Amino acid sequence: MAKGGWYALLLVCAMQLLSLLDRNILAILSPRIKHDLAIGDAEMGLLYGTVFALFYAVFSLPLGRLADGWRRTWLLAICIAFWSLATGLAGIASGFALLALSRLGVGIGEAASQPAGTSLIYDYFPKARRGLAMAVMAAAIAIGLGLSSVLGGVAADWWDGRFAGVGAPFGLRGWQFAFLLAAVPGLPLAVLLWRLNEPVRGAIEGITTPPDPRPFAASFDVLLAVLPFTNWLMLARRGASARVWAVNLAGTFVIVGAMVALARAGAAFSPRPLLNLGVASLSPHTLQWAVVGLGLFATLNLVQAVRLTDAPAHAVMRSPSLILCIAAGSLQSMINYGCMAFTPAFLMKTYHLTPAQTGLQFGLLSAGLGVVGPMVAGPVTDWAGQRLPGVGRVLLALFAMGVSPCLAFWVYHAPDAGGFYARFVLYSFVLTMWMPPLYAVMYDQVLPRMRGLTASTYIVVMTIAGLGVGPYIVGMISDATHGDLGRAILSINLVAVPLVLVLIALAMRVRGDEGAVLLRARAAGEPV
Repeated sequence: MAKGGWYALLLVCAMQLLSLLDRNILAILSPRIKHDLAIGDAEMGLLYGTVFALFYAVFSLPLGRLADGWRRTWLLAICIAFWSLATGLAGIASGFALLALSRLGVGIGEAASQPAGTSLIYDYFPKARRGLAMAVMAAAIAIGLGLSSVLGGVAADWWDGRFAGVGAPFGLRGWQFAFLLAAVPGLPLAVLLWRLNEPVRGAIEGITTPPDPRPFAASFDVLLAVLPFTNWLMLARRGASARVWAVNLAGTFVIVGAMVALARAGAAFSPRPLLNLGVASLSPHTLQWAVVGLGLFATLNLVQAVRLTDAPAHAVMRSPSLILCIAAGSLQSMINYGCMAFTPAFLMKTYHLTPAQTGLQFGLLSAGLGVVGPMVAGPVTDWAGQRLPGVGRVLLALFAMGVSPCLAFWVYHAPDAGGFYARFVLYSFVLTMWMPPLYAVMYDQVLPRMRGLTASTYIVVMTIAGLGVGPYIVGMISDATHGDLGRAILSINLVAVPLVLVLIALAMRVRGDEGAVLLRARAAGEPV
């Protein structure tokens, strides 16, 4: 392990914790926000998932490329400062538009956290210890999720109680105060990350990567390559063939047609009033699927851009096992984000708990269990990877991702809050074991210099499918069933059926594909 590895892991974990705290605090505050802004669960799903997801996904691409060529410590410091300020912006929001702008900013800032953070840790920890490192990071994510409920619920209740019947400072409501409080810790952490040592990329594996001579230009090129209209300018500049143009235009046509059809289907299933966005009014279903369509369009453009500019990366990232890993993580994220967005509201509505009670009870329980599961899974991942190379880690992920949705039907039918929490212990322990083994498999499918790009590609697909679709689907089903959150949450768990099939296919391929990484790269011209 490289010198300073544990300190680096501590800072990256603190960053991941704050990332999930700032991202998820909206869930515990949603009843208050819905009341004050007069919006429904579908609109909350848009704020929690879709608006955040688009900018998080799209900006993860250029920032992931920047993480592969520039100082990752400085990149993380800048981004955490940016998203902390964006979180604070929600504290002065008085309408949907400004709150959406805040979520947009948080999405852009957090877009670098996973590509740069994972890449940094992989250059501090050797392969045999990465399962443990990923487990610690997964535990930090779980703590962040739990603390978002604790901080949001307790802070909002305290503020509203403290100033009940009297004028609150600056007219702030409890949920606004909670956002402001959540924004504070990111700024000192940014200073510590800025001063963290940057390790030599790939040195720990003996595949030292030379410095990138133009990381910002390459990052900007990626951004231009994935955005509408500028993507065509980049295709022309790179001399794309007629076949590449045909694929791009046909893909664009298919995406637009599919999104229009899905927006109409959503409006027919769950009619919602128009959203006032300040400059225009728009159906939430139209906004939802326009965002998803832009994410899919960016993914199509990314694949074509990598093919034209980095043949070795394109060859390596076409690995079936890598594609299956991305698919599995995306489907699981659809379940996770769909449940996370509405479970606090489910507890308050079904068992008549206050926000403070929900925040303390559910937040602390989920945070504690979120630490235990990954910390058990991390060493087991490393052990399984040594005993059954490749396939052992996939089997552990299959257990966690296949059993937990079955347990969810038992959990969300609990007769009271005590029964819910008791059942949630087993459910959460199993559920939180999926990330270390799947991530360990995924990042072993590429070369060190490609990990930032791999992480950002995964983020795009996972975010659009998981964060962009999961909360929206749950919110839409809830609105259509007159607020039956339990039924809506359980509906998203049916995604586990295709997920299990994907993991079985991964187990059958992973060992051979991992062994062929260097061969693919060399055949495409990589000097390794």
